[in-house]
Amino acid sequence: MDTRFKLRFMANKKGQLLREALQEWRISKRALTAIKFDGGLLTVNGVERNVRHVLDIGDCVEVTFPPEERSDGLAIENGDLTIVYEDDAILVLDKSAHQSTIPSREHPTNSIANVVCGYFQQQGLASTAHIVTRLDRDTSGLLCIAKHAHIHHLTGLAQRHGQISRQYEAIVHGHVVQDVQSIVAPIGRKETSIIEREVRQDGQYAHTDVTVLKRFYFNNEPMTHIKLRLHTGRTHQIRVHMSYLGYPLIGDELYGGNRQYIGRQALHCVSLDMEHPLTNQTLKFSSLLTEDMQRLLNESSA
Repeated sequence: MDTRFKLRFMANKKGQLLREALQEWRISKRALTAIKFDGGLLTVNGVERNVRHVLDIGDCVEVTFPPEERSDGLAIENGDLTIVYEDDAILVLDKSAHQSTIPSREHPTNSIANVVCGYFQQQGLASTAHIVTRLDRDTSGLLCIAKHAHIHHLTGLAQRHGQISRQYEAIVHGHVVQDVQSIVAPIGRKETSIIEREVRQDGQYAHTDVTVLKRFYFNNEPMTHIKLRLHTGRTHQIRVHMSYLGYPLIGDELYGGNRQYIGRQALHCVSLDMEHPLTNQTLKFSSLLTEDMQRLLNESSA
């Protein structure tokens, strides 16, 4: 059985080179190289052709991508996945806290990527885990995975054009003064750490919108429940920006919070909106806050 990923297109321009049509259909040069040398195929009306073939209106072009291989360092594991949505192109999951998105030296096993590879193997899918929207190990909520390198390429283009929207909810130390604000402050790696980031002039552009949902007290300590929208996706962006404002996330010891009330940073991806990379259908996903965060809100006082 041929499990290779395939796409079909209809030519709509007379005399156009196949190479030009593939470019318009957003097939990357890297993908074309893989198709040529690694076991892919291009056909027009069922006949194998090369990229110099001249198309006619109505020609049926089929692109067969080569099978993908996992990197040697990504082990296949079996485990539980909370699947919110799945089709032939993407997989949307609801990740729990204390689980890495990808394996690391400190946490080499049981990552989302490891378990997804096991899930794909069970499906007979010749692919690896392509992370579209990544979450920190202790951040919970929605994340998206592409089932193929070409889909990952398309979602990468969508992200660069601001067509994938993520909203988070967090609980921070202190009472945030402004009801609504935008944080535009560049983020870069802290010189004294391989993990920690900070706001710095030579960092990468980073933009976060913050909206106050509720100001409250928990055990007489002021806290604020906030909603955040990411316009960029820098590492630790929300955590760095809120610490920069003087309101570190509850439980975020790396950036000035403490774990007296919760055993991880109180951060959850509550919504993910995107256009489907193949159909352009609008997709909207949501996730409820986890019990540990909800407990702080339920037991709070005004």
